Amino acid sequence: MKLLNIQKEIPDILLDIRYCTTYNFIGEIIDGYIDPVALGTKELVKQLKVINSKARQMGYRLKIWDAYRPQSALDHFMTWKDTEDDKMKSIFYPKYSKSYLFENDFIIEKSAHTRGSTVDLTLVDEKTGKELDMGSYFDYFGDISSPLHKDGLTTIQIQNRMTLRHLMLDNGFIPLESEWWHYTLKDEPYPDTYFNVEVKSDGN
Repeated sequence: MKLLNIQKEIPDILLDIRYCTTYNFIGEIIDGYIDPVALGTKELVKQLKVINSKARQMGYRLKIWDAYRPQSALDHFMTWKDTEDDKMKSIFYPKYSKSYLFENDFIIEKSAHTRGSTVDLTLVDEKTGKELDMGSYFDYFGDISSPLHKDGLTTIQIQNRMTLRHLMLDNGFIPLESEWWHYTLKDEPYPDTYFNVEVKSDGN
């Protein structure tokens, strides 16, 4: 398998690779993330180019929070499960205990990300440079992060989610119904293989 550096292939895509920082639900740089880059299969990149072009025509840019995720990162999540560390609880899972996240499959041992054709992303307004208001933020654990959730959301927030959803679904992706930011390539090339190479700027 060859993973491509997405931003090298699509230079105007924006990145905010949270797992290569301490601003994530664990509060540590996650194992396997060496550089703040987004990697993916050539098939993923091909479809993202299409979506990026359409988004630019609408006045938006794509921002990626995560793409390929090594198995070592998932292993890090599972190790964290058995610690008492919950320093990021007030930000990312204020309504739940840490154990609840695992018991209810918010965090799992295997992820579509590890197959190289899944992406976590949002839209940025090209004029203002600001992310569209989606009503909740990346990796917020709760019902409000479901893409079809409406309670407590404004009309604009719902519309923004639908804009992203239509862009992705109309161009070859399928959603995760618990996270408005998460999409997997429908015809992913490695549907049964989970990889464990590091996230580095030179790909793999």
